[in-house]
Amino acid sequence: MTGFIIAPDPGRARLTRRVTGVDQTGAEVEQNVVEERPLTIYLNAQEIVTAMTIGDYPEYLALGFLRNQGMLEGAGAVTRIDYDAELDVVVVRTDRATDHEEKLKKKTRTSGCAVGTVFGDMMEGLEGLSLPKAEMRTSWLYALAAQINTTPSLYLSAGAIHGTVLCHRDQPLVYMEDVGRHNAVDKISGWMLQEGARADDKMLYTTGRLTSEMVIKCAHMGIPVLASRSGFTAWGVEIAQQVGLTLIGRLRGKRFQCLAGAERIIWDADLDAIKDEPKRSGRKGSA
Repeated sequence: MTGFIIAPDPGRARLTRRVTGVDQTGAEVEQNVVEERPLTIYLNAQEIVTAMTIGDYPEYLALGFLRNQGMLEGAGAVTRIDYDAELDVVVVRTDRATDHEEKLKKKTRTSGCAVGTVFGDMMEGLEGLSLPKAEMRTSWLYALAAQINTTPSLYLSAGAIHGTVLCHRDQPLVYMEDVGRHNAVDKISGWMLQEGARADDKMLYTTGRLTSEMVIKCAHMGIPVLASRSGFTAWGVEIAQQVGLTLIGRLRGKRFQCLAGAERIIWDADLDAIKDEPKRSGRKGSA
């Protein structure tokens, strides 16, 4: 895991639970299953949302969620983030008063596996958005996929979870997992905001579908390339084309499809040197 700033820790306490059951023959089996718990996010004195999450990096999740929903605009600087582990509550405090009562009345359920929630005006802020003219080399893409898919993770040890990785060129940097892919993206967004990380030379890799919400979050974060092992939704492709985001899906072995922003791709990899993925892979593309 050389080079990771944050990598999954499958053995971390409270993330999984050992459960005993039976298999198809009736024999007893033990299995690690992912925990999920509610996390309530406040912005100053206002309750914003309760999200189901695995419970790691709650401060990053809260900060990234608020950022990606546009709720920190006009709020001034973030002065403090308080997390209460007993109450499962995070409070993000800013130096200006905030009031999102009207925004909270307009909610949209997303297609995330954990029934994510975003708020109305999903397209707000995308008009006139111009993403950086970065490049994506196919050699970087294949190197990233090979390293990420063999990195120890909750997905490989327990399943039932999504992963999202912030990458620079052929190096994965921050690898977050959660029961909802939108949560994993928000954790990365929160980390980037808190650390002051630049976005114009980065790529997001995700195990989940390339939906409208994933594209919108990536665009708002200013990241020009989004890639996945899984497939696309039509609206996700349409928005990616609109904002000029490079959208790469069905990335398995030496195969991939790019349905938006192909002008950023530099085809420098020798496909004869790339191993194709066997049909029975250790990591599936998450639906």
